[in-house]
Amino acid sequence: MGDYTVIADVSASLVKLLRDQMTPDPIPQPELIGLASPVDKGDLYLSLFLYSIRESGDNRRNQMVSRGVGELQYPPMAVELGYLLTVQSPAELQSRALDEHRILGRAMQVLYDHSILRGSMTVGTLAERDEEVRIVLDNAPGTSMLQMWNFADTPYRLTLSYTVGPVSIDSTRIKTTKRVLERDFRIQG
Repeated sequence: MGDYTVIADVSASLVKLLRDQMTPDPIPQPELIGLASPVDKGDLYLSLFLYSIRESGDNRRNQMVSRGVGELQYPPMAVELGYLLTVQSPAELQSRALDEHRILGRAMQVLYDHSILRGSMTVGTLAERDEEVRIVLDNAPGTSMLQMWNFADTPYRLTLSYTVGPVSIDSTRIKTTKRVLERDFRIQG
């Protein structure tokens, strides 16, 4: 379970993983991998963009969580995060496509090999609470990617979609309870 910062912590953990595994080859410096919209003009070779947050019905909990004597916390909300992974190489035009394919292939390899994000790969509340989340490549057809890539006057860039989750966001609602102090049994005949 995580605090409201858990979404930012997942994003930071993904960037940390990619920076650790993709530098200096095929990307020369860690700062060239970051969080940004695919259409942001910048110097990133590889960008992650959180484009959707969906409640995860399969991971929804209905039971209250005990928070000590006399307190129950409402169950956390389980969500799945949708990320776009976009490559933008600064290479010359004649070698740009091959360079982007190499970068994308390595990013896919890293995310596949580390498909469960946990332990030293995590930051923030994920690391503090020893949480883990799955990373799964979406099998979206090309037409879906083109529809998602609907930014005004921006040519399509090589992009993949990943789902990361489940991510739990704690509820702030607490219910107080009283302990049962005595029992009363009566047998009627």
